Amino acid sequence: MTVLREPIHGDIELTREETRLIDTIEFQRLRGVKQLGFAYLVFPGAMHTRFEHSIGTLHMAEQLLAAANRNAGKDPATCHRVSDDEKRVLRIAALLHDVTHIPFGHNIEDQTGLLPRHDTPDRFRAVLGDTDLGSELDRMGLRDEVLSVLGAGSREVPEFWHQVVSDTIDADLLDYLRRDAHYTGLELRYDRRVVDYFRVDRKSQRMFVDCEKNGMLREDIVSELLRVLETRYHFSERVYYHHAKIAAGALVSRMVELALRAGALTADDLQKATDESLVIALQQARLPDAESQARLRRFVERFRRRQLPKRVLVLPYYLNAAMQESLVAEWFAPERHDARREWEASMEREAKQRFGRDMDVLLYCPARSMQLKEAKTLVRFPGLGDRTLPMYAFAAEIPRLRDLRDAYPRMWKLYVFTSEQDRATRRQLQEMCLASMPKGVANALRL
Repeated sequence: MTVLREPIHGDIELTREETRLIDTIEFQRLRGVKQLGFAYLVFPGAMHTRFEHSIGTLHMAEQLLAAANRNAGKDPATCHRVSDDEKRVLRIAALLHDVTHIPFGHNIEDQTGLLPRHDTPDRFRAVLGDTDLGSELDRMGLRDEVLSVLGAGSREVPEFWHQVVSDTIDADLLDYLRRDAHYTGLELRYDRRVVDYFRVDRKSQRMFVDCEKNGMLREDIVSELLRVLETRYHFSERVYYHHAKIAAGALVSRMVELALRAGALTADDLQKATDESLVIALQQARLPDAESQARLRRFVERFRRRQLPKRVLVLPYYLNAAMQESLVAEWFAPERHDARREWEASMEREAKQRFGRDMDVLLYCPARSMQLKEAKTLVRFPGLGDRTLPMYAFAAEIPRLRDLRDAYPRMWKLYVFTSEQDRATRRQLQEMCLASMPKGVANALRL
């Protein structure tokens, strides 16, 4: 047994097996992948990585499973007791849940759509396949079981195995909310006691939260669950979608796109990269097209100096609800970006003619869902008997839950950025860009 001391949870105990997995090349790479991507450009302390988050997720998985077993001790007739063998698999799955993350992955995958998401079965099978990490799992006889927990194996496993690492409120979320609060310095926290309410139903093998006692609703438990969800929303608003973080993401995503299209970078290269090694690779990349090469060098230099592109247009959901579907259909198409590239090029040509100098124009249009997650965590309320339902089923009865459900879509924004520093010129560029957008869109940014 190894005891690791870290700032969020204190002492974390790791088995010898878990330590061997941590010491693999694939897991050690996570030391160089920041948990919050470009958030450190806004919150200087946000330098924590997916390495320590993954170990923290293992710890929170242990806490959830220990709570489930304590509750099984109180109610053995209806609650499942998690065995040591199950714990062994689930702790390892929690440890490895982020091992497929690439540098700045949420920008490159989810928000720009250049590559498929990090948690696809193919990605897990590749990283946990013919690799140092896969070999260790094979020696333990656990590879297929762990892959199955992560949605990429051949076995059918109990539902709570998935829920521990892939639910609305799970070990992953419970670690990163506290970790992100610590390193950003934001006073956004939930009460650790919420973990104590989780249990596993013996019959269905589902993890749930029992919000009933003596036939009455436990409002205090419901409130703790909502506090977790509200904390996540506030982080989305304050950190995950901060406009400067988005601007940096748009800049680096274009750099990666240029290199991928030219064959100077591959998806496999990204899977092996760290944040810094990716920027170095982009800095050293040689593209066959002189214009693309000059653009890439320009972008890398600006990123190194934190000369982020400036906002020209901001089209928020609250002004463009009726237009959102058509905007997303036009500008966000995973792995199909010809329309967006052509629009950017046309704006750059028009700007060159009007102002007599080159300027870069970047359009950022995220997917409609963004980071929206339905409140799928299962709960048992009075009147349900032994049945459980996802929390979102009670949105009509719980105003705070309904408000959260409705708030996430309102965070959606389409941005247009530029390299131009002069405000007066940006104001004219804004008029040009707005005139080229579909009729009916409304810009919120005043320059």
